Amino acid sequence: MVKRFVAALGVMGMVFVTMAAASAQPAVTVGVSWANFQEERWKIDEAAMKAALEKGGARYVSADAQSSNEKQISDVEGLIARGAKVLIILAWDKDAVLPAVNKAKAEKIPVIGYDRLIETPGVFYITFDNREVGRMQAREVFKVRPKGNYVFIKGSNTDPNADFVHSGQLDILDAAIKRGDIKVVGEQYTDGWRPEVAQKNMEQILTRTNNKVDAVVASNDGTAGGVIAALASVGLAGKVPVSGQDGDIAALNHVAKGNQTVSVWKDARDLGRGAGEVAVALAKGTPMNKVPGAVQFKGPQGVTLDSILLKPVPITFNNLDLVIKAKWATKAQVCQGVDAAKAPPACK
Repeated sequence: MVKRFVAALGVMGMVFVTMAAASAQPAVTVGVSWANFQEERWKIDEAAMKAALEKGGARYVSADAQSSNEKQISDVEGLIARGAKVLIILAWDKDAVLPAVNKAKAEKIPVIGYDRLIETPGVFYITFDNREVGRMQAREVFKVRPKGNYVFIKGSNTDPNADFVHSGQLDILDAAIKRGDIKVVGEQYTDGWRPEVAQKNMEQILTRTNNKVDAVVASNDGTAGGVIAALASVGLAGKVPVSGQDGDIAALNHVAKGNQTVSVWKDARDLGRGAGEVAVALAKGTPMNKVPGAVQFKGPQGVTLDSILLKPVPITFNNLDLVIKAKWATKAQVCQGVDAAKAPPACK
């Protein structure tokens, strides 16, 4: 009887040891390479991504390329060396990052192109529908100013999203341009999407046109901020419709004040969470084409990728309450400094 009891204890001990060993297994490491971490929104993306990875039992490690192609390549190689089993890459330059992507693929490490397209076979692509973002921007500006001198302040020429967004803008405005209702008096890419570059470009266009600008289709909130600063310097802020995207707090405040016509809101929490969930699925061996919600996306170079395209929402003067109700921004942030007599419904 005693022997049997001791034997039973031995078996139970082995079970506990096995369970402890299983629970001690290290979490799958997911490496994230950020192009730069200066923009307000990436911190929001990161928090949602981390939460999704943690929920899925994965460990988050990251690196910030600080707007450097060379550093991003080195960062990706470093993430592989640190044991990353899946990589999420926000590319600074879609072409320059390819050697690092190819190294990951050679080692059978799944790669997720985050928000910005990396057009090479075998990469999963997750983003918002950027062409629709451009359509939404153009629609709202066109409602306000269906005729006149238009300026396009585009994104970085190294980011495919810049051209996707601009294509969507032209989907809406091209007919009016061909009719002659709209005259394009300025069109400029913005190096690195930097607001100060957008401001300088806009200042040069204003000088060249003798301030005869009726509308500005700016491709994100950072460039919109630069445009608004340039317009303010010649007394045109609030008089010229300006578009943007991302739902940055400063931009939402500009919308409330009437300085910006629209910020197309891409809830970065959804994108970050989605990328984390895709990474966990790929780490578990799910084929890219079997990831829940995946569709086929054909890039401009003809490469078809498994993708998830999330839906954006245009935020204007009259529906600012959406971002407040969603706890994306507080009423105090949105309405700071707004003239009570001219306040939008969300600020009353």
